[in-house]
Amino acid sequence: MHIKSIPRIVISGLRGGSGKTILSLCLIASLRKDGFKITPFKKGPDYIDAGWLAQAAGSPCYNLDLFMMAPGRIKRSFISHAENSQIAVIEGNRGLFDGADHKGTFSTAQIAKLLKTPVILVIDCTKATNTVAAMVLGCQKMDPKVSIAGVVLNRVATGRQETLIRKAISDRCKLPVLGAIPRLENDLFPERHMGLTPFQEHPGIKRSLSAVKKIASKYLDVNGIMKIAKKAGTIKAVVSSQSSVVSRDRQRTTDIGLRIGIIKDSAFQFYYPENFEELERRGAELIAVSPLREKKLPDMDALYIGGGFPETHAIELSQNAGFRRSLCSAVEKGLPVYAECGGLMYLGKSLVLKNRKYPMAGVFPIVFELEKKMQAHGYTIVKVAGPNPYFPEGSILKGHEFHYSRVAEFKKGRTHMAFNMRRGKGIKNSMDGICYKNVLATYTHLHALGSPKWVDGMIKCAKRYKKNKGESLESY
Repeated sequence: MHIKSIPRIVISGLRGGSGKTILSLCLIASLRKDGFKITPFKKGPDYIDAGWLAQAAGSPCYNLDLFMMAPGRIKRSFISHAENSQIAVIEGNRGLFDGADHKGTFSTAQIAKLLKTPVILVIDCTKATNTVAAMVLGCQKMDPKVSIAGVVLNRVATGRQETLIRKAISDRCKLPVLGAIPRLENDLFPERHMGLTPFQEHPGIKRSLSAVKKIASKYLDVNGIMKIAKKAGTIKAVVSSQSSVVSRDRQRTTDIGLRIGIIKDSAFQFYYPENFEELERRGAELIAVSPLREKKLPDMDALYIGGGFPETHAIELSQNAGFRRSLCSAVEKGLPVYAECGGLMYLGKSLVLKNRKYPMAGVFPIVFELEKKMQAHGYTIVKVAGPNPYFPEGSILKGHEFHYSRVAEFKKGRTHMAFNMRRGKGIKNSMDGICYKNVLATYTHLHALGSPKWVDGMIKCAKRYKKNKGESLESY
């Protein structure tokens, strides 16, 4: 049993877009400026906000998700990653009680209770005064087991409005108001179709993070928030000797000399750091690869292509024909490749944007087209129903999908689908996980702590390929 006292706080709101990310960035950037060691976390399936939180903290941001991960794994991961930090900041998603159903299953509130963490509510105060207190009071009454410890006001228009809201919250809710952020004139964090623009593509990262430090110093009671975080108390987790989230140096397996390539650049940036950690814990050396910069695929034993925005880099990806040819050649020789969402799109025949077609890698005979309307968004449950290189048939995997692309043309060729969708949309006809030789590509994103079979499959395939490299390797 691990028992730890870790200062911690949850930043939540009444809805998406209420100001959780701005507040989290303000708090983290301010604490880092003052010399604190911070570990950021993001509740729910999210890459973009998590990337910004990591930039502000100067350390990786980890995900906590009760749909994809068991409660025990969440607690062990939280303790392992945060135990040496001076504060853990957990940004929620959507509203505090919003979950997969009317009961708020898998909500931020459930994470706060699981980790026994006090909540700071950020409230959009646009055109409201006393009603803000009513909304906060409703959250207090909704579930008394959720410890709501304070409130931060956002988009405050005038000093009079702020004064009225402060008095109402003090009288009605008996909570401290720990900050009041005015309506910001400058768009520090521009958005596009998937939310915030990723930090990798933001031209003014330093300027934006400098700005949120100033916002924190001027409008937030950072010391008051820190005092609440320190009162969070102890947290317990049952940890086995084989756990992958305790004492990484002690648990790291003997180096087996595997080289696993990771396509990681501004076009492909959606990865959970835990996925990398689990591969490294199993002895793999991770090799960064970029089809935007490199002319050919380097030598490796397996390749992992995450999600991202191939659509915003379609010209560069299509022009790098040398890399695309080398990837196809490696696939034909049996290289194991696992791809998610944007990686799936890159492995297709072409990508259509505004009626213009851009050639992609061509591993799969699929044409993808980007739409203005979201094509799929939410949690997924897949059953492994067919032969594939990575997962035992009959396995149930939980993940998520989020994309604006759709299949415009599909020719089966020598491919087949390995996943049946029990929840979610998938690639086509409620199926996902398209396979060719030792390649599996899917719209579903998986998290290694929720789907440990993914790590097993990657290592198994890489070892087999390394052992038989240079020979005629049959697929799985």
